[in-house]
Amino acid sequence: MKVVMTFSFLLPHTGNALQIQCYQCEEMKHNDCSTPEYIVNCTVNVQDMCQKEVLVKPDGIHYRKSCASSGACLIASSGYQQFCTGRLNSVCISCCNTPLCNGSKRKRPVPSAAMSNPRTNQPLILFLLALKLLPLT
Repeated sequence: MKVVMTFSFLLPHTGNALQIQCYQCEEMKHNDCSTPEYIVNCTVNVQDMCQKEVLVKPDGIHYRKSCASSGACLIASSGYQQFCTGRLNSVCISCCNTPLCNGSKRKRPVPSAAMSNPRTNQPLILFLLALKLLPLT
């Protein structure tokens, strides 16, 4: 009984519908539509991704954001890959599948010097462990 209960969360629940929220706007400049008034609920079990288009026009960078089905978004993004140059008349389409992922990019916090990557010190730790295991003569 315990095993069944432990893994029951892995089974799909027929009563729960999958819905994602995305930002939605047309031809906005300066990424303005990554604010609460542009949040929409996507169509349940149909639009399972957020899409973001970045267009470089003579008057600046424009954004289109919307809900999308995974198939349509992935086809569009791969189809426009050759036009994603960052230069004038460039079009870049990206797809993502977490809530509000088509918003503006958040700046990542810069890691402090005190927080070192454990893998960076891995050779030193292994060397010190090897010295400790060697018999003293």
